[in-house]
Amino acid sequence: MPYCRLLIITFINVIFLTKAFSQSTTPSFLQLNASQNRWADSVFATLTPDERIGQLIMVSGYSNRKPTYEDSLVNLVRTYKLGGVVMFQGGPIRQAKLTNRLQALSTVPLLIAMDAEWGLAMRLDSTVRYPYQMTLGAMQGNDSLIYTMGANLAKQARRLGVHVNFAPSVDVNNNPNNPVINFRSFGEDKYAVARKALAYMRGMQDNHLLTSLKHFPGHGDTGTDSHYDLPLINKSRAQLDSLELYPFKQLINAGAAGVMIAHLSIPSLDTTRNRPSTLSPAIVTNLLKNELGFQGLIFSDAMNMKGVTKYFPSGQADELGLEAGMDVLEFTEDVPAAMAQIKQAIATGRMTQESLDARCLKVLRAKAWVGLNQYKPIVLDNLVNDLNPVSDDLLNRKLTEASLTVLKNTNNLLPLQRLDTLRIASVAIESDKVTAFQKMAANYTLVDHFNITSKTPDSTLAQVRDSLKNYNLILVDVHLNNIRPAVKYGLQSKTAGLVSELVATGKAVVTVFGNVYALDKLTFPADTVLASRNIEQARAIVMPYQLTTYAEELSAQLIFGAIGASGKLPVTVNQRFRVGDGLAIKPLGRLKYTIPEEVGIDSRYLMQQVDSLVNVGLAQKAFPGCVVQMAKDGKVIFHKAYGTHTYDASLGAEPKPTQLDDLFDMASVTKVSTSTPALMKLVDEGKFNLDGKMVDYLPWLKKSNKADLRWRDVLTHQARLKAWIAFWKDTKNEDDSWKPKTFKAERSGRYPIEVTDSLFEFKKYPKTIYQQIKDSPLNEKKEYVYSDLSFILYPQVVKRITKTNFEDYLKTNFYRPLGATTLTYHPRNFYSLNRIAPTEYDSLFRKTLIWGRVHDEGAAMLDGLSGHAGLFGTANDLMKLVEMYLQKGNYAGQQFISTKTMNEFTRYQFPELGNRRGLGFDKPSFKYSGNAPQSATKDSFGHSGFTGTFIWAEPAYNLAYVFLSNRVYPTRNNNRISELNTRTNVVEALYRAVKRGIQ
Repeated sequence: MPYCRLLIITFINVIFLTKAFSQSTTPSFLQLNASQNRWADSVFATLTPDERIGQLIMVSGYSNRKPTYEDSLVNLVRTYKLGGVVMFQGGPIRQAKLTNRLQALSTVPLLIAMDAEWGLAMRLDSTVRYPYQMTLGAMQGNDSLIYTMGANLAKQARRLGVHVNFAPSVDVNNNPNNPVINFRSFGEDKYAVARKALAYMRGMQDNHLLTSLKHFPGHGDTGTDSHYDLPLINKSRAQLDSLELYPFKQLINAGAAGVMIAHLSIPSLDTTRNRPSTLSPAIVTNLLKNELGFQGLIFSDAMNMKGVTKYFPSGQADELGLEAGMDVLEFTEDVPAAMAQIKQAIATGRMTQESLDARCLKVLRAKAWVGLNQYKPIVLDNLVNDLNPVSDDLLNRKLTEASLTVLKNTNNLLPLQRLDTLRIASVAIESDKVTAFQKMAANYTLVDHFNITSKTPDSTLAQVRDSLKNYNLILVDVHLNNIRPAVKYGLQSKTAGLVSELVATGKAVVTVFGNVYALDKLTFPADTVLASRNIEQARAIVMPYQLTTYAEELSAQLIFGAIGASGKLPVTVNQRFRVGDGLAIKPLGRLKYTIPEEVGIDSRYLMQQVDSLVNVGLAQKAFPGCVVQMAKDGKVIFHKAYGTHTYDASLGAEPKPTQLDDLFDMASVTKVSTSTPALMKLVDEGKFNLDGKMVDYLPWLKKSNKADLRWRDVLTHQARLKAWIAFWKDTKNEDDSWKPKTFKAERSGRYPIEVTDSLFEFKKYPKTIYQQIKDSPLNEKKEYVYSDLSFILYPQVVKRITKTNFEDYLKTNFYRPLGATTLTYHPRNFYSLNRIAPTEYDSLFRKTLIWGRVHDEGAAMLDGLSGHAGLFGTANDLMKLVEMYLQKGNYAGQQFISTKTMNEFTRYQFPELGNRRGLGFDKPSFKYSGNAPQSATKDSFGHSGFTGTFIWAEPAYNLAYVFLSNRVYPTRNNNRISELNTRTNVVEALYRAVKRGIQ
């Protein structure tokens, strides 16, 4: 970085931080109201000298141990009248019960503390886990989110009866080999560390949670873990002032409530050999209290750590800590020994009772500030739910998204574009199951998954290598299950080799879910034979910093362009990956997958409403199963599968639970998913005239009553066409046998069209169908009559104009570029029947269960391919098409259909005639009739399908909706789905949820 630029950035940081930290240096817990002060003074007056010492001691507490342990803890607290307990492992209900028990026997309410740097989940199950501080260090300009994290954590802690969080860590981690701080630091930039720690601290303290800055005077530049030895910080006082002490000074000036002293040997501050800083008057009293003016609570780091006990046995170390100037001893191992040593120190004059009394009073004032002057037991009812608010799900998503860092992006590969040109494989390394990353990637397009670990047999690896030759892009997600340098961040040598091998293909996008320093283990010197396998040779590199579901899902969404990236490396890994590195990536506009709260909707309300409506339908057997998907503002906020494929196995299909990726027969939704988009594109290209005549594009209609019908009338169902023709009935004799040249039970050259496994159609019979349409009479009156007939003909129109088969045209121009790869005709050719919902048992025509073949008889007789029925697909892929419509023909930066044409097709064409239709699309009735949601606006549009399908787009609220079911199973005579109005009522619930959020 040029020197001038560095000076400018430093100057800006200084100005910003000076303003940010300008606040009273007095911690707020020392600024009590009269009532709180009276309580602290009165309690103090009742305590004996020994009890005052007890208030300065915190012992450890575990809620996951046997009753005998709890009894011993209770006895210890009661016997020595201790001031507090620092809680460790367990669960929220167990900890709450233990806390209530301890508080009930304490004359003075206990100060309950936790080491919860990244949330209560650092210690407890069933609680919220926030990102590590190193992850947050990558965020740029989103410190308000860190404040919110602190505020939310404070509320959770207080709900659990916790009053102190030993956080934040303000250590500046400038040593990559630091075994104990590392990912717990915000990074190596002292300004960023101070700024982010300030936001975190204020969030907690503004919500009455005591904090403790750690690890004073700075634990970032050491390769020794103070849990196991005494680290040496061999820096000058000037160096410490310039770097390590900077964040502490700033946060102390901003009113920090507490500071934790580390177990460090720092000769420039205390020359006494092997004296840890926790026991150093020069560091605790002279530096922290006198020089820096800190008036808050001074906590020791855990007094059982080898950093202090290696040279000073338990008891003696506790006494020396108080003698050095600390207020609270955390994790005292031997309370009787500590009490004895402290009392002896008072007796011999090394400490005075008055100095301890002052510290005791400070602790009592802190207790009053957190509300212990009006102590109430923890309410157990609804505790776990209260500790897991939906708002924190959203916050975690935002924090993770803001931290994602792209370190390489060759030729702007990310976000991925032109999905139709990519053959994508995902390779999860060190995961033997399909990962959250892989599942999310599969939402965007066809992705084939491979999972390998360091234990995968060589024969399997050889098969994977051979398979990967068929792909031109490989998504490599590296799952590191450890974050500590002592174990190389969980990176096995074979794992590193696998990553390097995939990078060497020249096709890899690598995402490392783990400690950022692991990148160094995947970087090889340029002058070695491994240089070609250096991770730097990857086409793109994404760094999410840790292995969580949030990180996995959002990294995949970044790669596919649903979200952008703005993160920067908070530390220097090596010469290639340095602090501040990170490329800005803009989102491309594909669907984002998130929760309703991100768009201002209450997820519980929406879930309750949708579940209730769907469950009524299931209970009344309106349909055996369904999939519901909803999106707002381009964000999928609801995607849920209900019920089963069938009610029982009597017809040959098992009642398999419905899955999100199941394929359904779209029925008439085919009209707006195939014919309509094809015509819109042809209109854009000037190849199709809406006001032209049918004969213009279907010359064989010449001299028929259809020849002069105008396409605009045809597409709006007012061209006098018959509603439908039962084509199959003309193939039957009166005795139910087949007429000649209709069907045979076996396939042959003359009967190649497969209608069922044992029914094959004469090869020229489709021409008979077209002829029947040509010869059919017109209705007498020109009025709205919904008709299938013209849509049966659109594949011919498209083929005649484009010289391309209808399905190929759709897949090439729409489905593959959208990533909607399951949208297809003839799904049995591509997917297992287990993924396809069966429809009706056809007892009249086909005499079998219709499963994986089109339900509509006419489409079945056209080899399963028609413009009115026959399309299958998943709800997720269908939504991509709906979203493209909603966004005026644009999706992921590609304009599939012009805005002008979209507007034309989706507007009312003949409202003056009482015709509610657009061109191809259905629209709300002018008087509510149930065909659309009741709250639908005049600009909304969609379509329903006979098999129980429905789509809807609402521009006014930017809503997209898909409902897929197989309501015709086992018979079409079941019309309860319409009687209940399930499909439109479900989307109406979405409208209500949106309006509720706006109010």
